[in-house]
Amino acid sequence: MKHILYLAGGNSRRFGENKLLYELEGKPLYRHGLDMLVSLIQTRDDCTLTVVSRYDEVLDGARACGVRAVFSPESEKGQSYTIRAGLDALDVREGDFVVSVVADQPYLTAQTVAKLLDAAQPGITCARVGFGERRGNPALFSAALVPELRELRGDGGGRPLLLRPDCVLVQAGSERELCDIDTPAQLPDDTT
Repeated sequence: MKHILYLAGGNSRRFGENKLLYELEGKPLYRHGLDMLVSLIQTRDDCTLTVVSRYDEVLDGARACGVRAVFSPESEKGQSYTIRAGLDALDVREGDFVVSVVADQPYLTAQTVAKLLDAAQPGITCARVGFGERRGNPALFSAALVPELRELRGDGGGRPLLLRPDCVLVQAGSERELCDIDTPAQLPDDTT
């Protein structure tokens, strides 16, 4: 089984307000990825989807989509705490994989996430999405790495584990898919 954790608990310090609720192209930023993932898992029988957040609006939005929503009270300490809250809600078994998808990548496509999910094969320890030489999110971790994911601290998420030489790179369809919105300046010109 592939367990997708949609990480929507960030601080938005550089954005100046809760970026996940910022309206982008007619809906809150977090809904772009959530809607894409909900549609994707409806076409697959090998995935679960769990939204992890400390924001009621995001948790309510997940529940309205019929998705499991997990409250993460310590997310303000960093992404590793959001990951841990999500892992606590999962039943990860040997042979399973955990996929972390961040909620501030509105241009990530279902095709790229599906390619990452399909990389989850026996013998694969971890994989991540990239474009050319640029590395980014989302990322996939085998069940064997879950203990190490639980030990992470701070806001780097699973980045230290993705530096392993056996980490598989899955190519995104475009560089734009890797764009995460951290500041208002990163928004498309027509929304600022």
